[in-house]
Amino acid sequence: MFRWLIVTLLALVLIQALVPALKKWGFGKLPGDFNLRFRGKQLAIPLGSTIVLSLLAGLLAKLI
Repeated sequence: MFRWLIVTLLALVLIQALVPALKKWGFGKLPGDFNLRFRGKQLAIPLGSTIVLSLLAGLLAKLI
């Protein structure tokens, strides 16, 4: 279980580092991505981008 925690944390750090590049390619603006404002704060819920990135990761894992 400890390994899964480490892998999850590393994935989150990697994704956070790649967010600016992903926004340039259009991720975060796909259908199904929600951007909400609440009391002056921005809340992003990238459901569509998450599905696309999961499919790409699955294809990559299958090919390797």
